[in-house]
Amino acid sequence: MIKMKDVCKTYDNGVSALNEINIEIDRGEFVYIVGPSGAGKSTFIRLVVREVKPTKGTIYVNDVNVNELKEKKVPLLRRDIGVVYQDFKLLSKLTVYENVAFAMEVIESPPALIRTRVMEVLDLVGLKHKARSLPQELSGGEQQRVSIARAIVNNPKIVIADEPTGNLDPDTSWGIMKVLQEINDRGTTVIMATHSKEIVNTFKNRVIAIENGVIVRDEHRGEYGYEV
Repeated sequence: MIKMKDVCKTYDNGVSALNEINIEIDRGEFVYIVGPSGAGKSTFIRLVVREVKPTKGTIYVNDVNVNELKEKKVPLLRRDIGVVYQDFKLLSKLTVYENVAFAMEVIESPPALIRTRVMEVLDLVGLKHKARSLPQELSGGEQQRVSIARAIVNNPKIVIADEPTGNLDPDTSWGIMKVLQEINDRGTTVIMATHSKEIVNTFKNRVIAIENGVIVRDEHRGEYGYEV
């Protein structure tokens, strides 16, 4: 599913973000990426979605060597990766339905399939009744649920959630986690970068800890391991 071998990433300004990363994430896993701010978590995610290339080492995502992937093929790679952002990134002038449908329209899915699939995923995240609402008419938790619906509407093999509960209150965060857990239970690999000790320690999954660009801990059903 995801394999990194001897991966290093140094940016043009000389900052070394990751150093000698060796990791494998199998299909259907739920993995937390934890660590202090600036540890390299965001770079790890950017490498998986091919926003940046490694300075050294090889990365395979869904059996594709992303190092050797031509730029015109990158959108095809990303069709199998859904991304959930901390700040939602919804289009303010589009309804909930239109925001989710847009992800299918850009890959030219048939209109009939779009209508059916969008309502399916809105039902999954509990927002079928909000299909005609605009993002600004929703709570933060509801907007994040729309973001999740958009990320999974094309049936990706991997969902990457970058601090998906970072701007939400604790009660709302539990609801978002239950949705992500259900998506994982249906077979989708979920990789979640988080600073939430409560979530990691409550929803037990694999924990990969990164500090100063190095993996210092990799535990199945691990704990957060940092004071907050």
